[in-house]
Amino acid sequence: MTVDVEGRGEAIRIILVDDQDLVRAGFRMVLEAAPGIIVVAEASDGVSAIKQTKILRPDVILMDIRMPGMDGVSATRAIIADDPAARIIVLTTFDLDEYAFGALSAGASGFLLKDVTPRDLLTSIHAVAAGDAALSSRVSRRMLELFSHRLPKPTPSDGGCIIDALTPRELEVLISIARGHSNAEISAALFLAESTVKTHVGRILLKLDLRDRVHAVIFAYEHGLVTT
Repeated sequence: MTVDVEGRGEAIRIILVDDQDLVRAGFRMVLEAAPGIIVVAEASDGVSAIKQTKILRPDVILMDIRMPGMDGVSATRAIIADDPAARIIVLTTFDLDEYAFGALSAGASGFLLKDVTPRDLLTSIHAVAAGDAALSSRVSRRMLELFSHRLPKPTPSDGGCIIDALTPRELEVLISIARGHSNAEISAALFLAESTVKTHVGRILLKLDLRDRVHAVIFAYEHGLVTT
């Protein structure tokens, strides 16, 4: 990260990727009005996004899914292959875009609709920049309802040993995450402090070697912990 020019600490450096000029302009307007965020570049396709990312190493990339030439899924896969620590939020006009799951599986840390509110957009950017994920409960539930049947069928040996590393409580939390529940919802359901839930989530990610809660959701479905 770079130092915020107004002295507010470190600013989150963003690259905007979308083939529509007006869409990029709208997102830029929202982001530049927010403290602690700097838009360092724009790109209109996946190839340009990859080049800009290699040069600028932004903190977060807002990546459109459907673009001419190289789409957002291919660009996400290439960026993550080059830099596994890259943080990407995929954007789409369509609720449950058929490409969104591919982008998340490729390493993206979030999925947002382009009609996201400015407040939710900024919250998601800050979460992803801090190493968390941006996937609302509604999107998580609907996405996995649509895509769970495409995941490979688990076998008895799939992930068994690594799952055994989780405590019973951590397994409960993982299943709750996979069902699209937020930390607050998990806290209420399991009668835990929200700070305790956050601790459990961190331990789950560490033990399973997962990037963030988006990939915890995918892991849970891939290994048959949740099927509907």
